[in-house]
Amino acid sequence: MPVFDYDPPERFVAGALGQPGARAFFLQARAEGRLTTVALEKLQVAALAGRLDELLDEVLRRSGGTAQIPALAPTDLTDDGPLDTPLDEDFKVGTMALAWDPDTSQVVIEAQEIVDEEDEAAPEPAMLRVRMSAGAARAFTARALQIVAAGRPPCPLCGQPLDAEGHVCVRLNGYRGGEAAS
Repeated sequence: MPVFDYDPPERFVAGALGQPGARAFFLQARAEGRLTTVALEKLQVAALAGRLDELLDEVLRRSGGTAQIPALAPTDLTDDGPLDTPLDEDFKVGTMALAWDPDTSQVVIEAQEIVDEEDEAAPEPAMLRVRMSAGAARAFTARALQIVAAGRPPCPLCGQPLDAEGHVCVRLNGYRGGEAAS
């Protein structure tokens, strides 16, 4: 199983390419001339960011406020730059795991390659493992949430994403912007 290990990365970001409604989402880690790019779903980016914030808040709470965890992303760690090129996807993410390493005061993120469980001849799945400070994790989360929010606006009635043509809203009994849906 190839493990792409970054302890710590020079850069770890979430990014998206394409137009809202047809975007592809990626995680990228870079260090010492190496670059790893993995593809994942928008919901996985949102879940990772949300759980990462929850993990940091819980560590801070359990420490009684003594842990060196910033409440917000430090401005000096903000990264609004584009994804690094070349954008060569190393694998597509299936499962992810988060942990707090109390010995190093670092967040550990693992993203494992999606596998076909029925293919017994498939090789072991690849894994991206990133260890980073709490401040870098907060900065990652802030950017990831921005990337997710930059998509299509939600329908004010049902919350589903709106396409440029509108959508069939379940709250309007199958009507689209006053016209019957076909």
